[in-house]
Amino acid sequence: MSLLKVLNEYRKHLMPKLTKGIGESHFEKRVDVSKKVEIKKILISRPNQRLGNLLLTTPLLEEITNTFPDAKIDIIVKGHYLPPIIFKNYNNIDKIIVLPRKPFKELIKYIGVWLSVRNKKYDLVINAVKGSSSGRLLTKMANAYYKIFGEFEKEKQVQHKDRKHIAKNPIYNLRHYLSRIGYDNNNSKLPGLNLKLEKAEIAHGKKLLDDIIKNDKETIAIFTFATGEKCYSKEWWLDFYENLKIEYSNYNIVEVLPMENVSQINFKAPTFYSKDVREIGALISNTILFIGADSGIMHLSSSVQTQTIGLFSCTNPLNYGTYDNGSISIETNGLNSKQILEKIEIATMRPSIV
Repeated sequence: MSLLKVLNEYRKHLMPKLTKGIGESHFEKRVDVSKKVEIKKILISRPNQRLGNLLLTTPLLEEITNTFPDAKIDIIVKGHYLPPIIFKNYNNIDKIIVLPRKPFKELIKYIGVWLSVRNKKYDLVINAVKGSSSGRLLTKMANAYYKIFGEFEKEKQVQHKDRKHIAKNPIYNLRHYLSRIGYDNNNSKLPGLNLKLEKAEIAHGKKLLDDIIKNDKETIAIFTFATGEKCYSKEWWLDFYENLKIEYSNYNIVEVLPMENVSQINFKAPTFYSKDVREIGALISNTILFIGADSGIMHLSSSVQTQTIGLFSCTNPLNYGTYDNGSISIETNGLNSKQILEKIEIATMRPSIV
């Protein structure tokens, strides 16, 4: 292992310990609630480059837009490629700040990002993920009086059973913190994931789907890939697919392929392949239902408002599960394909065989 990799691994283990207590006392900061705070410039810290994690930030962006429609947002992420694509139609984002993925390899750029958040004045800084050590430190360093570090007061936690969800937690934190600095309590429905597809993109997705499916039946999209342990075996998917075909014989089934262009059902279903995330989302938006394991594409399906069935075998749906638009998460351990399909039928209120 190279020296840079050794240093990076050491950093990953050390940083959570060093940053554990940062921000815990920030809720105790005294403010004059008789004077409503004006929020115009906001910084969100979400230093991650993965598709799913970026999409899981969109509900917070929706919440901020609804609460502060005239505010401008800077967001700290990792990776140059995906963030501009995911946040393309979030017009209130002023600047996407990219934190290098390998700090010791790009040390000057890494330091430059830290200095930039110190030099610009913000009204509010939000660490969007509680467990992010770099997010905590960036929030600590940022030039702002009002800061949300990702901690949630203990007495408030019991009020929200879904508070652990990675997309919902920062919204609960924001709402509670705003109530502490003079804003009215907000008990409205939490926003869902939103890619903000344009009408032209959705129409393009319909054409792509129509080119694959030559009939008027509704279509179910499946995604059989996932990373690491989240990926179900070929044997599992082949069995599930055969039962899905039988139970939902009046529907088309299209497999959305991953970047790797592989299929856990050996390409037995009609397929769609694209490297364009928005194009993939546009096609899925024209399907009636999406079924797939916990993955970025699962969250992409949720973000285009398609009813989504998330299959979970090792990750926690309380943290990463699908929600909104009638979507559900199914913990599949101990269940066979027919039992899973029964749960899908109940959740979607869509009879399998018509």
